[in-house]
Amino acid sequence: MNQAAVDSGPQDARLLTPQELLAGSLLTYDVEVPPSILRPGDEGAAAAAGGRVRLRPLKVATLALIARAARDDPSLVPLLMIKEALVEPPLPLDQVRQMHAGLVNFLVAAVNRVSGLASGEGAVRHAADSAIGETHVQFAWYFGWTPAQVADLTPGQVAVYLAGIERQRARDSEPHLAP
Repeated sequence: MNQAAVDSGPQDARLLTPQELLAGSLLTYDVEVPPSILRPGDEGAAAAAGGRVRLRPLKVATLALIARAARDDPSLVPLLMIKEALVEPPLPLDQVRQMHAGLVNFLVAAVNRVSGLASGEGAVRHAADSAIGETHVQFAWYFGWTPAQVADLTPGQVAVYLAGIERQRARDSEPHLAP
């Protein structure tokens, strides 16, 4: 038995098509927002009606852009996640910034869920720390490249550029002797 057959699992499992793999990123999800989240501390909120928002999953390219945009201010990460994932109602970043912390926390957890990420504060960091996420972030940082530009690179080109970044880091960390 060859290794591919061993790794494939049950023999009746079919291989997915590229369209099936990418289809999940095109879906939207309606998420119920409880009244206690919308109006925390309001005693009448439990009896009031909540509402729904429509979210789309975040893509790796979007996470890389968020990581790059928030590199100087990590507190922007959850706000940018919400802005990018929120389909209905669409809100500009200025309005997302006006949300109360409990609602932001609830929406970030929902975005993580529909994006297939682990829940919690480290979800975006985990995605950015993946091999592809880290590559996108490094290339954006060092070269100013967009995720689309990185996606066009061959694996050989990626290896060459990563090696160049490592050499530059090694040079930068060498002690400099004063003249």
